Amino acid sequence: MSDNMKSIIQELTKAFNTGVSYMLPVVVVGGIFLAISLAGGKPGENGMEVTNPFLQNLGVIGMAGMTMMIPVLAGYIAYSIAGKPGLIPGLIVGYIANTPFGDSHVQTGFLGAMLMGVLSGYMAKWIKKWKVPNNLKAIMPILVIPIISTFVISMIYFYIIAEPIAIFIRWLIEVLGNMQGGSAVLLGIIVGAMAAFDMGGPVNKTATAFTLALMAEGIYGPNGAYRIAVAIPPLGLAISTFVSRRKYTADERNLGISAGFMGLIGITEGAIPFAVKSLKTVLPSIIIGSAVGAGLGMYHGVECMVPHGGLIVIAGVNQAPLWYAIDMFIGAIVTAICLHILRPNIDEKTK
Repeated sequence: MSDNMKSIIQELTKAFNTGVSYMLPVVVVGGIFLAISLAGGKPGENGMEVTNPFLQNLGVIGMAGMTMMIPVLAGYIAYSIAGKPGLIPGLIVGYIANTPFGDSHVQTGFLGAMLMGVLSGYMAKWIKKWKVPNNLKAIMPILVIPIISTFVISMIYFYIIAEPIAIFIRWLIEVLGNMQGGSAVLLGIIVGAMAAFDMGGPVNKTATAFTLALMAEGIYGPNGAYRIAVAIPPLGLAISTFVSRRKYTADERNLGISAGFMGLIGITEGAIPFAVKSLKTVLPSIIIGSAVGAGLGMYHGVECMVPHGGLIVIAGVNQAPLWYAIDMFIGAIVTAICLHILRPNIDEKTK
């Protein structure tokens, strides 16, 4: 590997770690407030329905944190690469990547935001090298670089990256639509894998749309499997940080507590901070765990009438509620086992 390639990899690693370090408090604050709010709600047709005004306000705080999580990640990835001129473009394109837009409601989630953060950072870094007249140097970092970087990277997203994603999502929906019926367990495995794949991103949202469409037709099994699956990634990671302690830093072990709370209320995004730092160990582990849990849910005939996941909605599980909880726990254990196998000990990694 060339020195130039090593330098780029080191720069990207530093950028992702910087993004995660700034994102962590946002995840923790948002997740805890949201968990408290939803814990006081009741399962209903539209998910967890919170009626207490004070808990509703806590929910607003929690949702604000969860909404800011992805833009903060992208913003500080760009900041690490380009300094202050990269921060605003990263924040803006990170928000765009995590917000549905257009007729197809395209949304790329945290994976898209990571890519956009990197592109924003390098775009801003390149513009910083331009030779400009002295009277423009003062406004370059606060005006020229952010405006040009935001415009160019946003256009790349809108006109190059987003449409292929929309095509892929439409294809996924069509494939899933043709699988209902006899291939129940296989359907559960696929839905579970999709739930974990991008942790709240477009593939996850595609599975959501599919299960909601089936619910409208009175078919609740795939929704039950999916609601098992969405809770498994953060729960599995929480278990892993507790059981495989030598494989995590002190900060990651503390984050595992927050991830556990988020798993109980079905917030898959609780796994994102771990995935960003070690995608090659976390992603296969959570995909396998969620696929196992959702497949078992379909096998055991679990049905959920509530469009929300985690143990918090067990009152809305109208068929096999005990299996709903057991299959979720099995999936989380499978995830923790995979993580134990794939992740090196921290001291070994240092050596």
